[in-house]
Amino acid sequence: MKRVVYARRGGLEAIEIIEEEAPSPSSGQVRIEVHRAGINFADLMMRQGLYGAAPDFPFTPGYEISGIVLELGEGVTELSGGDRVVALSGFGGYAEQVAVDSNRVWKLPDNVSFDAAAAMPVTYLTTHHMLVYLGNFKPGDSILVHHAAGGVGTATAQIAKALEAGAVYGPASANKADFVEKQGMIHIPRGNDFVKRIKDEVGGVHHALDPVGGKHVMESYRALRNGGRLYVFGASSAVKGPKRSMLTALKMWWTTPRFDPIRMMNSNKSVFGVHMGMWKDEEVVREQMVALAKMLEMGLIDPVIDSVYRFEDVAAAQKHIHDRGNRGKVLLDFSPN
Repeated sequence: MKRVVYARRGGLEAIEIIEEEAPSPSSGQVRIEVHRAGINFADLMMRQGLYGAAPDFPFTPGYEISGIVLELGEGVTELSGGDRVVALSGFGGYAEQVAVDSNRVWKLPDNVSFDAAAAMPVTYLTTHHMLVYLGNFKPGDSILVHHAAGGVGTATAQIAKALEAGAVYGPASANKADFVEKQGMIHIPRGNDFVKRIKDEVGGVHHALDPVGGKHVMESYRALRNGGRLYVFGASSAVKGPKRSMLTALKMWWTTPRFDPIRMMNSNKSVFGVHMGMWKDEEVVREQMVALAKMLEMGLIDPVIDSVYRFEDVAAAQKHIHDRGNRGKVLLDFSPN
């Protein structure tokens, strides 16, 4: 079988494809034939050595996959060979076959495609976790979500609609305005004063989702109303393009705000750091994935797929995201030819 490897820290040239024997599932695991693997911005940061939670080089990225169960490890009874599944692979998802703990594998309804399944776990789980589990979301709540045309942005728009949200503000580049508006969000052109507009229109949002990092975090915090919640779940401003730029990364870290607890107390605002890959409570993850699977089966959510690349073209797929060209999720196709 083949799998994608980050051979070393670097640009797109650091990506290699190697061939090796298929993995054998350990006790409590299943071996899956991967048909689709999702690409997340964190994967790009890992390749540049800017993601603290990544394994040591060389390693295979890939948090989320969909495919078919090929083999069961000892003790696995809730799944069967031939089952269509979606899984949170942790790392290692960019491969033709993977072995995954069975408690992070879910059967797919017949009406859910491999594309939709692989596009859901990271982005939709992250949004659901922020708004529902941490945010105690209520109908009518307003939302600000940056990178509105990306995976989390489109997931947020759909989950917000299902939860009967109020205004959903989506900052994005001007050429993505129509796309963002079609998702049901209020587009704000990048570079505009989103804080002033939000304050003028709704007095501040209940929830602000920020994957940008750096000084941008404080702007999102300022856009909150009294009692609002800020969720910081990324640091895209540390990445300027396919090549690693330490100046850009250091600027992001240097400008990241240090919040004063007393001022936070006086304004009744909250700040959450969110990294689902580091979340330890498996039962919480499982409950949320079950809820999302029901929403998917009922048609309440429908992942927006920007493009599907064959895994041999993984560098082109990641460059597309570096170039901020995607509208929705980018996937890798590992299905047998």
